[in-house]
Amino acid sequence: MSAPSIRFRNYRPGDGPQLAEAWSQAAPGDPITPTRLRNLVLLDRNFDPTGLVIAESDAGIVGAAYAVHRRVAETGADLQAERGWILFFFVVPSARRAGIGRQLLTRALEWLREQGATEAIFSSYTPNYVLPGLDEQRYAEASALLQAEGFTVLERPSAMAMSLREYTLPDAERRRADELRRQGWYLGTLPEEDVVPLVALARDEFNADWGRAIREGLVAGMPREHLMVAKDPSGRMIGWAMFGTYEAVIDRFGPFGVLPSSRGTGLGRLLLHLTLERMAAYNAQTAWFLWADDGSAASGLYQKTGFEITRTFSIMRAALTGARSSQ
Repeated sequence: MSAPSIRFRNYRPGDGPQLAEAWSQAAPGDPITPTRLRNLVLLDRNFDPTGLVIAESDAGIVGAAYAVHRRVAETGADLQAERGWILFFFVVPSARRAGIGRQLLTRALEWLREQGATEAIFSSYTPNYVLPGLDEQRYAEASALLQAEGFTVLERPSAMAMSLREYTLPDAERRRADELRRQGWYLGTLPEEDVVPLVALARDEFNADWGRAIREGLVAGMPREHLMVAKDPSGRMIGWAMFGTYEAVIDRFGPFGVLPSSRGTGLGRLLLHLTLERMAAYNAQTAWFLWADDGSAASGLYQKTGFEITRTFSIMRAALTGARSSQ
């Protein structure tokens, strides 16, 4: 029986449901729905249909690779023209070992070269990504293919989770909160008047994507009760922690940040616990997040609190030689 004829083309309107089905066949451990694919990929502000390469047979879509080159800056006017991203590529099991994955990846990388990119990152793109990078343990064949194309590992962040089924605020943290409040600190739900200052704090002191996530979450109707803030007796905001920010997933913790001047004081640990208590009050069964930098102070804090590493991802980079200017 001869191998099916494979055609390569770009995304066309109407591909979404079949694309999501093929994705879920190829990566059953990380399935996606048509609506989630639409929201994260097709409606992304930097989506370009010519960057989404599709492989199909007479039976339908059997694989895809998606490359991004910024049309809209993450912040300011910097389009990061030298950088492109590969957010995903996959081939359904029945069509593997026929060179389709390599052709998809090669075409996506060539598209980035045509846009003028000189490097490709897999896959820590903001604002929209499904996973921070490649789970090499789960997707060994994809890892081998990326390495064959010149990708090397930049960093390995970890996803973490902890059960909230029996969570209670530790007595020591409750006493600490009571003492700070007696001293004039505010520890609690984000006040309405502090919405704009918090967005600015997250954007300017941490990273632009956190400010965007808070702003867009609130605009979409995220309750202010999902955001816990700390303000010193002068009224200055020192830090915050939150949940339900991304895709309104109630169990998803973060972002979370404390100004450098207050790190090491226990304030971050207290904010973390107050937020976990609030999540439990919302009947969240688990607290989880996708990204903690390996070996970081934050990673250590999470593990001391009871979080455990659930997956490790590889963020990878490749130089794109012979890149062509898009001008």
